Amino acid sequence: MNRLEQYTTKRPQEVLIVKIEIDGEFDEIAIFKGFSSSLMRPTAFDPDIPVIPNTAKILEIDRLLSPYNPTEPHYIQQGLTWEMMQELLTELGL
Repeated sequence: MNRLEQYTTKRPQEVLIVKIEIDGEFDEIAIFKGFSSSLMRPTAFDPDIPVIPNTAKILEIDRLLSPYNPTEPHYIQQGLTWEMMQELLTELGL
């Protein structure tokens, strides 16, 4: 999931909201300027601890303009699948 963080360093005007499932539990992760943070649970202070574990299933990804305002989000694209996002990552050489 490091590629998603790298994407936001190359596109600092964007925020990614990633909806995931981990062992039957749902979470939403905001990724901005190379950093990830859970919107639903505490996030570890150690940046080496991944917010999105390898066992997570990505349900969908939304691209938004920054700054992110949850009450008035400005979507660029909603409901991207992991496969669709991988195409954007590849276009950026990630």
